Amino acid sequence: MTRSSLGLDAPLHEYLLGASLREPDVLRRLREETAAMPYSEMQVAPEQGQFMALLVEIIGARRTIEIGVFTGYSSLWVALALPPDGRMIACDVSEEWTAVARRYWREAGVADKIDLRIAPALETLDGLLAAGEGGRFDFAFIDAKKTEYIDYYERTLELLRPGGVVAVDNVLWSGNVADPAKHDDDTDAIRAFNAKLSGDERVSLSMVPLADGLTLARKR
Repeated sequence: MTRSSLGLDAPLHEYLLGASLREPDVLRRLREETAAMPYSEMQVAPEQGQFMALLVEIIGARRTIEIGVFTGYSSLWVALALPPDGRMIACDVSEEWTAVARRYWREAGVADKIDLRIAPALETLDGLLAAGEGGRFDFAFIDAKKTEYIDYYERTLELLRPGGVVAVDNVLWSGNVADPAKHDDDTDAIRAFNAKLSGDERVSLSMVPLADGLTLARKR
């Protein structure tokens, strides 16, 4: 047995999916359609989507935020896990990519749960705060512009209730964060974000080696 996280080779990853993934057909078809699109690597792994859906159920989330929608795969996982009166604010800047998301949200019967805001996410978050929405959300997922991660996080933390959870994607960044020779805007931004959260006493924290790295922070 190992005391460190296993690296998943292809056979072990396939076993993991076969033994635990419960991906509805609508999500599978969205994932497969997205896989043939440019920038398909921006889509989260199916086991990550399922993990976030389970987390939403565990904490009893009703009001959620997603920062970075792409084609809507992660938001669909979360929306399906929300109760009938659950709602999501979904932030993105692309009409083209989110048109795919809207199509699948309608097919899955969750379009009425998702309020898509086509605008820079910081503008949307600032608007929610200005409208008095601070402390009223249960769960948030950050997966957008890496150089703005800290800004997204600070605003999201204000919007979450005590006990609310923010999940942050790509925190291992294909391993580049651990390579001292790697220096580009995105890698350095994620390193700075990880360092900030490591010392942030406002939250309880765990970095999970799932897919490209997923940090969970629970607001105290």
